[in-house]
Amino acid sequence: MAETAEAKSKNYFGLRSIIARHASSLSAQLQAHHANIFPPHARKGIRTFSPSETAKLLGVAEGYLRTVASEMPDFNVAQGAGGRRMYSVTDIATVRRHLDQGSRASGRYLPHRRDGEDLQVVAVMNFKGGSGKTTTSAHLAQYLALRGFRVLAIDLDPQASLSALFGNQPEIHVGPNETLYGAIRYDEAQRHMSEVVRATYIPDLHLVPGNLELMEFEHDTPRALMKRQAGDTLFFARVQAAIAQVEENYDVVVIDCPPQLGFLTLSALTAATSVLITVHPQMLDVMSMNQFLAMTSDLLDEISASGAEDRHKWMRYLITRFEPTDGPQNQMVAFLRSIFAENVMINPMLKSTAVSDAGLTNQTLFEVDRGQFTRTTYDRALEAMNNVNGEIEALIKKAWDRAA
Repeated sequence: MAETAEAKSKNYFGLRSIIARHASSLSAQLQAHHANIFPPHARKGIRTFSPSETAKLLGVAEGYLRTVASEMPDFNVAQGAGGRRMYSVTDIATVRRHLDQGSRASGRYLPHRRDGEDLQVVAVMNFKGGSGKTTTSAHLAQYLALRGFRVLAIDLDPQASLSALFGNQPEIHVGPNETLYGAIRYDEAQRHMSEVVRATYIPDLHLVPGNLELMEFEHDTPRALMKRQAGDTLFFARVQAAIAQVEENYDVVVIDCPPQLGFLTLSALTAATSVLITVHPQMLDVMSMNQFLAMTSDLLDEISASGAEDRHKWMRYLITRFEPTDGPQNQMVAFLRSIFAENVMINPMLKSTAVSDAGLTNQTLFEVDRGQFTRTTYDRALEAMNNVNGEIEALIKKAWDRAA
């Protein structure tokens, strides 16, 4: 009996040792991979955009864009292969400001919030990994910023994949108290939200990065609930309170939620004005989502009874990694539409090698060089992504009672 217990103890120690060793080795290799892609002094950036892409982002005709660019004083656009003009994100922001100043209706090209319009907080979530949640969050935040909105992206997932996509490797670039945890923690080390917000390489797109430190909130909250006093901000209202400290600087906040129902996720749901649930149209994923919805409903009832405010304007299911030629997937999508009707987004996000290959180098479709793929592969993926994000943009404008 003693030998059996000793053997179990050795096995347990062996497992701990293996996990620790593998975590250390993998971390070192990932850092080496990141350094190979982005050398120590390199800064992650974004590609330039063709005149046709720029015109679509600005909402003008390509010919009109050429006229405006040529008439702007001291505005020089870089030239690509064949002498063709290519616009940087800074160029696009400059042209957008110029167009808005000359527009009869102020705000046409800079669609910032107006008086009486609430900050829109979009929580992107799913209980099951691999649904495209983080990819969706990153592309949505970038798309809205390129469309002229002031955007704050919050990485609430301790795995910090969103942060990595924006060039912030959690093990290297994100230190203690530099995540949202710093702004929502319960002790005297709590920071103002503005102190954990970072600029990115896209104008008007800022980031609150994440790392494993976020898990501390899950551990701290039970203790805080036991010691709470009158006037304390309860856990479910802390993300909303942190966002309120900087809300005047933004039009839209995009939150990449953790893939589990913990205190962080419930706090994000309370802060959200809208919820986007990513769904991979496979039976196991849909069954998992069923459990997720049931648990979320029960937990929202609990925190509502404790005073949580319901601020939601809309909720949508986004079909991700969709293959139009896959019969079972089409059946599953039809099944979901028959149940959820208009709550299922019209446009799905297609499964594409362009998206997966871009992710290998921590890039989005807006960042990766189009020349790495066949033209049809890249254009098809980008069109699907823009259709999805355009539909979400319309929902945001509808929440403001604006015309889409």
